[in-house]
Amino acid sequence: MMLKTIPELLQEAKKNVRCISAIVAASEIKENHGLLVDVREPSEHLEKAAAGAINIPRGLLEMKLMEIEKDPLRAIYLHCATSARAILSAEQLARIGYQKVSVITCNMDTIQQNCQ
Repeated sequence: MMLKTIPELLQEAKKNVRCISAIVAASEIKENHGLLVDVREPSEHLEKAAAGAINIPRGLLEMKLMEIEKDPLRAIYLHCATSARAILSAEQLARIGYQKVSVITCNMDTIQQNCQ
């Protein structure tokens, strides 16, 4: 058996992950008071962040989010710089029981402009 490449992993994970634009995410967050989570590293978040986003790096996401949000039905919107980390993160959150996880697939500038 060969190791899977990152593009293969992402393609597989994407089948089970809801991917949306920043415009859709911003509209939904206004309605449902969803949680916007930046899964990039803290240094990346400090450099450029979307308004209202909380920063939980991918490596700590499952542990930290379970402390912050105990409702498995709350809408959660994940983003990173390219959507790769967010897609893999969404798959993990679904595995532990979060049922309304979406990934914002736009670039960071677009996320920052639309999620205010």
